[in-house]
Amino acid sequence: MRSIFKTGAAALAAATMLTGVAHADGHSVSGPLRIFSDMSNPAPRAVMEDMVARFTEANPEVEVELVITDREAWKTQIRNVLQSGTADVVNWYAGNRMAPYVDAGLFMDISDLWEEGGLTETLASTQGSMTMDDGIWGVPYTYYQWGVYYREDIFEELGLEAPTTWEEELANCEVIVESGRACYTIGTQFLWTAGGWFDYLNMRTNGYDFHMALTAGEVEWTDPRVRATFENWQTLIEMGAFIDDHQSYSWQEALPFMVNGEATAYLMGNFAVAPLREAGLSDDQLGFYQFPQIDPSIEPGEDAPTDTFHIAANAENVEAAEAFLLFVASAENQTLINNGDNLGQLPVNANSQVDDDEFLNAGFDMLSNNATGGIAQFFDRDAPAEMAQVAMQGFQQFMVDPSTLDQVLMILEQARSRIY
Repeated sequence: MRSIFKTGAAALAAATMLTGVAHADGHSVSGPLRIFSDMSNPAPRAVMEDMVARFTEANPEVEVELVITDREAWKTQIRNVLQSGTADVVNWYAGNRMAPYVDAGLFMDISDLWEEGGLTETLASTQGSMTMDDGIWGVPYTYYQWGVYYREDIFEELGLEAPTTWEEELANCEVIVESGRACYTIGTQFLWTAGGWFDYLNMRTNGYDFHMALTAGEVEWTDPRVRATFENWQTLIEMGAFIDDHQSYSWQEALPFMVNGEATAYLMGNFAVAPLREAGLSDDQLGFYQFPQIDPSIEPGEDAPTDTFHIAANAENVEAAEAFLLFVASAENQTLINNGDNLGQLPVNANSQVDDDEFLNAGFDMLSNNATGGIAQFFDRDAPAEMAQVAMQGFQQFMVDPSTLDQVLMILEQARSRIY
């Protein structure tokens, strides 16, 4: 679907107050700007259209042509759009999901824009996930945190505090299991939740860079460092940390175990908070903590699926495209588009404001100030789809029967050799 946004000069004064950026060097921009977006669901679409309207108010000499495409259809259409030269700016994702378009020369390197526009400071938490082959290939505009959501009231009952180290994690879990509860609920029926556990255990055991190399196919699954990740996982499994029969449950079907107090925590994205509240848990009963440190020498990496804008390598109006990306990345814009009335997620800009919500504030602080290892996009975004499917099946199998580790690692290595 296609929309044309034009504004008159009358809006310029008010719009200039909304954003202090026109271009990185301060001069005004003009001409047609073609933006292709996959923000097709009602709330994101309204956000996208409003963002374009505010940008054109601030830059009245730019005529924006906005094309909004179905989110799923966009996954197969983006390459054709980039190759055809019909777009200046496109929506996509951070991390390894950029790789096919970076490798094909279809995204523009905007490292200079990051430097000149001050983005290396304001968007520092995601610079690693936007960087590839020594270039920076886009700007992020929204993400959401993962972490451990836990029953704060049960922790208090058992005399426990949120762990920060692996030793504290295991000690807590021992007490929880002895109380007749599971440490964690999880539903692995659809596999991806096990991918979240692997992400965190691997980033804490081997670091973000190693994890990214593994998901990019550059490390063998039979590498001893990968085995060390599974061995840490096995420690939890064998002490009874997880609920029984998790392979039978979806992530939603695993929620009641935490609500009923049969499990004390859930490693999950922030989207779990709403159903936990709806099920009757108050914010006095719920808490949040960052996944504990395993190796103190490793800086923490975090899963925070990130949506992005990119400039097409063959863009016709590069200056206007750069101005739009600076507008998208601004603290004011990211505060507005991510508030509870719009996307209801987290701004990436460290100078943005977050809605007054305990868990959004905790996530924003964590991602802005304590994700120095890097921001991962989640296993099934960071690895190719076929590899992700095989690996997550292996993760589930391992969780059900840790004695199959050698078999699982061999299957995953054979898949790596074939897929990459």
